[in-house]
Amino acid sequence: MDKETLLKKFGKNVKIERVKKDLTQEQLAEIMGVSQNYVASIERGKENMSLGKILELSKSLNVDIETLLIFK
Repeated sequence: MDKETLLKKFGKNVKIERVKKDLTQEQLAEIMGVSQNYVASIERGKENMSLGKILELSKSLNVDIETLLIFK
């Protein structure tokens, strides 16, 4: 798997979990203390997040980090 594919799959997982929680990108951004554009970039697979930020994101979504990192 190349980096681009990995980021897109991760972004898809983020979007799935955000929608399950009935959150908008703006609401998730507010919870995380980031911009809505940053959340949109993550979901589009354009943002290469650090592990620390991924952990923060998983906590913001109230899901195990593994949920975001499993690629089917």
